[in-house]
Amino acid sequence: MEAYELWTLAQLRRARDLIDRDYAHPLDVPTMARRALMSPAHFSRQFKAAYGETPYSYLMTRRVERAMALLRGGMSVTDACMAVGCTSLGSFSSRFTQLVGLPPSTYRAAEHTAVGAMPPCVAQVRTRPVRGGADGRRDSAGWRDTAGKGDADSSRIREAVTVTGA
Repeated sequence: MEAYELWTLAQLRRARDLIDRDYAHPLDVPTMARRALMSPAHFSRQFKAAYGETPYSYLMTRRVERAMALLRGGMSVTDACMAVGCTSLGSFSSRFTQLVGLPPSTYRAAEHTAVGAMPPCVAQVRTRPVRGGADGRRDSAGWRDTAGKGDADSSRIREAVTVTGA
């Protein structure tokens, strides 16, 4: 790997760390690009090439991930939306549904006992919203299938978010 490629990856990592740390603050691509010392267009292309999604998509995925944890804790959908830095409840709900497969209100009403029993680091990884998964595989219920059909961990997560009484 050439020195320029290493420098580019280091700058992209700085921008990604900014997103991970300041996801609840107003962030736009020009702000992220400044952190990476790149033009916005070049930054967007390089970010997508390195991480497989656009900077804005990555930001929204992090926001939905944090909102999922807040909703599991009982926070209202509107409060969770605002707490993670989204200003439009409609856009937040649409993106949440797209990534998680359930509307935020349904996700909040679900029982999350299995997720609560997991260590937080495991719960964060196993419940992370991923559009289509790393290779696009999802099971019949729409859940990310990370280890092939019948993944025991995926079935435990599905059980954890089963709506009570449904």
